[in-house]
Amino acid sequence: MNRGTGAFRFPGGVLELRAGEASEDCSGVYLELSQFVQDDHRESTRGTTEMHYRPTCLGYLRTDVSGAAQVWDQSRIRRLAERLGYDFADMVIYDPKFGRPPFARLKAQATRLDAEAVIVPSVEHFGGEEMPGTLVRELDVITVTPFRRILRELAR
Repeated sequence: MNRGTGAFRFPGGVLELRAGEASEDCSGVYLELSQFVQDDHRESTRGTTEMHYRPTCLGYLRTDVSGAAQVWDQSRIRRLAERLGYDFADMVIYDPKFGRPPFARLKAQATRLDAEAVIVPSVEHFGGEEMPGTLVRELDVITVTPFRRILRELAR
């Protein structure tokens, strides 16, 4: 098999693809990042890339509660996730006209993505006046308006 190499530059680094025999150690993908990174002291460091863990979160809303403001509610959820330092993974939208259990998809996505939190526009999106206990035991639950954060460790 012919060996081929392709290097692709992008802002902040280089991606190199190598083709070769399956038994060779040098085939595969190599990624090199060389960008400015902000450290904890807010000073720029050149040539250093640090990986920081960001917990994953989901957004959740009900179409019947959001109504015409659904896009606005989604935007507020994403902005709050960014402000709180979460890695926003997915927006779970529940429409009661389909007759599925309201939290089934949310719980499945949270498990699949190993999410730590769910952000909702308001407590009304849970279909009642309070947050469901089964959900609060599994995830941190955050409401945009009014801002409220229920940590799952405190709910147990």
